[in-house]
Amino acid sequence: MTKPTILTGDRPTGKLHIGHYVGSLQNRVKMQNEGKYNMFVFLADQQALTDHAKEPEKIIQSVGDVALDYLAAGLDPEKSTIFIQSQIPELAELSMYYMNLVSLARLERNPTVKTEIAQKGFGESIPAGFLVYPVSQAADITAFKATHVPVGNDQKPMIEQTREIVRSFNNAYHADVLVEPEGIYPENEAAGRLPGLDGNAKMSKSLNNGIFLADDLDTLKKKVMSMYTDPDHIKVEDPGKIEGNMVFHYLDVFGNADDAATIAEMKAQYQAGGLGDVKTKRYLLEVLDRELSPIRERRIEFAKNMDYVYDMLKQGSLKAEAVASQTLDEVKFAMGINYFK
Repeated sequence: MTKPTILTGDRPTGKLHIGHYVGSLQNRVKMQNEGKYNMFVFLADQQALTDHAKEPEKIIQSVGDVALDYLAAGLDPEKSTIFIQSQIPELAELSMYYMNLVSLARLERNPTVKTEIAQKGFGESIPAGFLVYPVSQAADITAFKATHVPVGNDQKPMIEQTREIVRSFNNAYHADVLVEPEGIYPENEAAGRLPGLDGNAKMSKSLNNGIFLADDLDTLKKKVMSMYTDPDHIKVEDPGKIEGNMVFHYLDVFGNADDAATIAEMKAQYQAGGLGDVKTKRYLLEVLDRELSPIRERRIEFAKNMDYVYDMLKQGSLKAEAVASQTLDEVKFAMGINYFK
């Protein structure tokens, strides 16, 4: 039997943070190592340019940073095809065909797009490329005939829009060319949308409220010690709230089975009074550093040889383009526009 295919990736607009790690990256590495899937992982630089068109240098720098984060977290180019979106011209051509199958009103109703437009404060000046990026995502997914797409829970509307495009194409051209993907969502609901250190929204590069995979130990310590807890928990003996307290939220996400009893005891003591924020933060620092220090060390080693990193991306892009080209040929055949074949 043919292995199911995974397609997943990130917009390279900065280094990846631990929200990316627990929300998707950790699961990608797990699925890659299971050997049950054909894995395609990409850097969505064209999509990043939809709202950073006038600062391409940021995207260029971030491609290298995200590639380092991928390798450091455990993605292996021998097991996964890692590529750059802009180096696959077939994706842009597929997007053009799909745009004719989607109405402007449907794009404007997409909940994920509406939320992101509001967050970015575009007002009436929404870049056309940003509004139609769900179509670009559909091209990415279908070009590799992905059967499964690991994403955060907030991306469910994007998966549904891709499924709609697939059905619309196959029905319009009486073909069975494109594959409807299924989303794979985080098992840990708390990890699916990790709040920022300040307790607001989700962890975000733009809000500067995240812990990055590249952060050194001193930076990690400063960020943990600045985390939002319970503003009414002023004295150690005061009863404190764990709901909305980022330290306990992060402990729930990053603590393992061996930590469970300690975390439960700390929660009870904190709520009853008698446990200070500094002590809880120190414990969280231990838990986070246990998870992040191996990633940090591998990242430093990979960064010493960026020629290898970019060659890996080049080889992955060549491999990905061969697959996307085959799909594009099938799409044009179904549409009847393969005039010279």
